[in-house]
Amino acid sequence: QVQLVESGGGLVQPGGSLRLSCVASGSIFSINAMGWYRQAPGKQRELVALMSSGGRTIYADSVKGRFTISRDNAKSTLELQMNSLKPEDTAVYYCNEDSIYWGQGIQVTVSS
Repeated sequence: QVQLVESGGGLVQPGGSLRLSCVASGSIFSINAMGWYRQAPGKQRELVALMSSGGRTIYADSVKGRFTISRDNAKSTLELQMNSLKPEDTAVYYCNEDSIYWGQGIQVTVSS
């Protein structure tokens, strides 16, 4: 059974930084594409960043230049470094594996 567990969310002021982590278990992590998605209140879930098994990345236009996705296959861990955070980045962030499996989500709130 695949499990994804996120950590690292919280409350941060505008302009601040947070680093999200996702630890996967029960899958062959290294061969699967991994991604971060987010869902703000009243909005649809959207892609934030995606990384293929080969290391190729895709970012939403709204986070390009501010967020960085990375993975450590040896540790089955996916991370998202978020810098220069804005209030509009406030959402529940979800880790995704292979477009199939989802973590439980973690709250990120950007507010002064």
